[in-house]
Amino acid sequence: VQVVESGGGLVQPGGSLRLSCAASGFTFSSYAMRWYRQAPGKERELVAGIASAGGSKAYADSVKGRFTISRDNAKNMVYLQMNDLKPEDTAVYYCNAHRDSVHSYWGQGTQVTVSA
Repeated sequence: VQVVESGGGLVQPGGSLRLSCAASGFTFSSYAMRWYRQAPGKERELVAGIASAGGSKAYADSVKGRFTISRDNAKNMVYLQMNDLKPEDTAVYYCNAHRDSVHSYWGQGTQVTVSA
């Protein structure tokens, strides 16, 4: 099983980034996919989630209207489009594939830094 994030980096406030998550080794289309983030000194928080078929999406209040989660089940990929980034969005972003308490897989994270 592999879950690999990419696309992080340094961006100025108001800028955009698109994170990608490539999954393999499990039946991707059977898993809900989620993006979490963890800032220094803070707990990991759920940012966005998308159902296995992609029809249902949910977002943290702090990112609603700015972030968009999407998935491509044909490519085993999930994305997080982040617009109008703010310094408080600075964190390590993690991709999670979740089916149940036993079948839940994490990536290694990708750093997003929003700074002038």
